[in-house]
Amino acid sequence: MINVRRVVFAAYILSSLLGTSLAQTSKTPPAAPPAAAAAPAAHSGHVMIAPSDIKWTDAPPFLPKGAKMMVLVGNPGETGLFTIRLKMPSGYKIPAHNHPTDEHVTVLKGTFGLGMGDVLDQKKGKTLAVGGYASLPKGMNHFAWAKSETIVQVHAMGPFAITYVNPADDPRNAAAAPAPKK
Repeated sequence: MINVRRVVFAAYILSSLLGTSLAQTSKTPPAAPPAAAAAPAAHSGHVMIAPSDIKWTDAPPFLPKGAKMMVLVGNPGETGLFTIRLKMPSGYKIPAHNHPTDEHVTVLKGTFGLGMGDVLDQKKGKTLAVGGYASLPKGMNHFAWAKSETIVQVHAMGPFAITYVNPADDPRNAAAAPAPKK
């Protein structure tokens, strides 16, 4: 039997690697392929996922290392609604960035910090506890951090893209940078 969830997720990863989706708008080359990831649920109707069915995998290379992700429904690499969960370790930070579509975030575990602006400055942000919610309009520069191990659920329209305010903050640029000469 074909695992539709794995096929959809493979398309998501392939589109991100080819730079057709899930890419920043700068001319940064795509990063190396991420490790195998958990499959999203295909959205062909009713979807129910038990907590025991959630399989965390490394987040894609457009996010700083250390986060885990699970696609619950939809395909972030294609046009349409999707829902993902992002698990971040304590102290995890996502530098200032923006998206071409609105983003809706709900805190499921831990304490999640969010702020608006061009530079990650926790003093200019606000923390949200479990049950907290944020709606971030498209194009708005924002940053985030996890005060403790944190899980958020993100709802948005795809294709997902992230543009870091400072290209040096983009993890894909660090992966593409040449090694220093010895």
